[in-house]
Amino acid sequence: MMNNKIDFKNNAVSAFDETEIDDGFLVFTFKNDTSSEQCIVKDINCDYIQFHFCVKGSSKFLFNEGRYTLNIHEENSLLLYNPQRDLPINLEVSPNSWIVSVLISIKKFHGLFSQEADYISFLNAENKDKKYYKDGIISPSMAIVLNQLINFNLNSSIKNLYFKGKAYELLSLYFNRSEDANVEQCPFLVDETNVIKIRKAKDIIIANMAEPPSLQELADEIGLSLKKLKEGFKQIYGDTVYSFLFDYKMEVSRKLLESGENNVNEVGLKVGYSTASHFIAAFKKKYGTTPKKYLQSIS
Repeated sequence: MMNNKIDFKNNAVSAFDETEIDDGFLVFTFKNDTSSEQCIVKDINCDYIQFHFCVKGSSKFLFNEGRYTLNIHEENSLLLYNPQRDLPINLEVSPNSWIVSVLISIKKFHGLFSQEADYISFLNAENKDKKYYKDGIISPSMAIVLNQLINFNLNSSIKNLYFKGKAYELLSLYFNRSEDANVEQCPFLVDETNVIKIRKAKDIIIANMAEPPSLQELADEIGLSLKKLKEGFKQIYGDTVYSFLFDYKMEVSRKLLESGENNVNEVGLKVGYSTASHFIAAFKKKYGTTPKKYLQSIS
């Protein structure tokens, strides 16, 4: 059972929202747009797996009456599960920080992934009774869903359905990341040198997203064959090089548009589109709407 107790140090300009989308399945969103730290305290029992996502800013989880802490920073996630003891949420949210949390009972979660129990390490027979903490990176695709949840402004009558769909989408994207795969099933990942080279490739394309190198140029720069670059990138990041880059560019463009500091044409140029029409077409392909309509939907 959960104790619906939320304590705020000062909730004048903060917004906490709790949505129960199914039995044993909840989504919390918290926007702290104040200049002071906010605190969330909530009793959660050991039947729940907790997924926490820091969309903006940073936050800190306190355990054992503050004797142990776990930090979570912007664009990072934290998975918490302890079948041996209750794991209450005691969260200090920094100023100008946003958090989205998904809580799902182990029973319901296992039902979703029963065929993949060996793929998800904390569900397999060997680990099912062990506590499991895991931090990770929020991918551009996950960031889109998280922002849609935290900025929900549609008709309240469809909120439950909308949150349910987005929560399932978020879990799908979370477990699509190859870092959750068994390393023994991915021989490429055993070689740490290759992993470092692939991560370097990712940094290179991000740094040069407006004019990215060709795949062959990228392979030459990191010292891998074209085949190993393609295979390794897919194993580590769960996508092809250019598909990953496209998602990244769209996420950057979305943030630039939301900042209000650049117009559509300027944003398009910054992420590598020579004309506004090409950028608008790419944005619509990713988000299903134009940049202008997207901004209207969140304003």
